[in-house]
Amino acid sequence: MNRWIKLAFAGLSLATAAFVASAQGIVREAPRDVKPAIMVVSATPPIITVDGKDDRFSPGVRIRDLNNMLVLTGTLAGKTIYTVYRRDGAGLVHEVWLLTADEYAKVGGVSTGDPNGIKRFYELLDLIWSARLLLLK
Repeated sequence: MNRWIKLAFAGLSLATAAFVASAQGIVREAPRDVKPAIMVVSATPPIITVDGKDDRFSPGVRIRDLNNMLVLTGTLAGKTIYTVYRRDGAGLVHEVWLLTADEYAKVGGVSTGDPNGIKRFYELLDLIWSARLLLLK
């Protein structure tokens, strides 16, 4: 009986190690269908300003920092942040990825009004996300 328990434990350990090794090879891509913006979060979120226009966070907003960790809206109260963001079906800001000032300078000046500009925008986002991945290793 003890032999089977030891064998099962050894098999489970090997399976866990294989899963962890494969999970480390995951490559995170930059988000799609996003727009760059400078957001000013009011002292009382969910009220925000996006590129000088009044707006709101959605009730289930997901804000990710430079390490892709979730950030609560209260920690951003009263701050100006550089972002790329996506809206929900109701038109509210629903997903936000924070950028540094240098990252925003790279993607903020790209025109997203034509297909070549959109392609260049996503190429720059992919470069930014790849650089972040290298920093985390």
